[in-house]
Amino acid sequence: MDAEHSVDDSQALLEQVNRALANATPLLIQGSNSKAFLGRAVAGEVLDTRSHRGIVSYDPTELVITVRAGTPLAELSATLAAAGQMLPCEPPSFGPGATVGGMVATGLSGPRRPWSGSVRDFVLGTRVITGLGKHLRFGGEVMKNVAGYDLSRLLTGSYGCLGLITEVSLKVLPKPRHCFSVSLEMDRARALENLARWGQQPLPVSAACHDGQRLHLRLEGGEGSVAAAHERLGGEALDPGFWNDLNEQQLAFFDVGPPLWRLSVPNNSGALDLPGAQLVDWAGAQLWLKSDADAGVIRAIAQKAGGHATCYSHGLIDSPFQPLPAALLRYHRQLKAQLDPQGVFNPGRMYAEF
Repeated sequence: MDAEHSVDDSQALLEQVNRALANATPLLIQGSNSKAFLGRAVAGEVLDTRSHRGIVSYDPTELVITVRAGTPLAELSATLAAAGQMLPCEPPSFGPGATVGGMVATGLSGPRRPWSGSVRDFVLGTRVITGLGKHLRFGGEVMKNVAGYDLSRLLTGSYGCLGLITEVSLKVLPKPRHCFSVSLEMDRARALENLARWGQQPLPVSAACHDGQRLHLRLEGGEGSVAAAHERLGGEALDPGFWNDLNEQQLAFFDVGPPLWRLSVPNNSGALDLPGAQLVDWAGAQLWLKSDADAGVIRAIAQKAGGHATCYSHGLIDSPFQPLPAALLRYHRQLKAQLDPQGVFNPGRMYAEF
């Protein structure tokens, strides 16, 4: 990244946090705000991370990059691509200005998730401004020893409720040597059966989505293995842009209509009888549902399958994330109290209780 685009603004961010602590002012942490529709609304003073940006260190031979939280995700991806590398978890942007901090805070992963891992799996370390007004590097700092957690990964998917991430070190991987996508006509039940069987075989599948009528597959790896898999599976060639459209929710399925739900379930759940239109992702482990059904009905089906449901339509219900069992809620509140004792960071973003 160009030096003029690399700015360490951590001191200003720390000062803003300390002012908020002194005045008991809640803070609304945001980058480009591309994922503001996720979670509950937060009332607070805006803390914008985008002034704190840039690649801190990157040695492609080490497969590790350290980057400031306000760095646009597109710039990070371009830097990696120039070296023939990538973030294997394929985090969605939902907007051109999405930041690295937002990627980590939401922990959202793309179509490759079941085969490569989640955002959390690629976070190696972080620098964080805590609710005690300290700027710490986690991994060997006192806070980790006191809390007893791997805080870098714990912060992933915490929606800014535990602290302000200022810097993150990420594991990266080389881009696949060859990629080819195919589409096969089959119903949902047969597609899920095939995916379960193929999952036990050495096929180079890196994405699998069923749109209600057709099963779409992405094959990645060596040219020979991809060609052999294509010959075995058959199917028509699919525009590779499909996967980006799926990841960024730009397919026709995601057009305005009934409320949008995301169900995360075990990938062996089979075809679920859900009240609405479905789009199957992650080989069956992630289901997108467009439905006017009551939240309780949708969540009961997800829970019965061993999963949970999140509402992606902002403001529809008070608890867009699946309500926590009492014991788990207690642990979350205790963790929030330890890391953010005054409750200034994104209060209520995930749950009203913290």
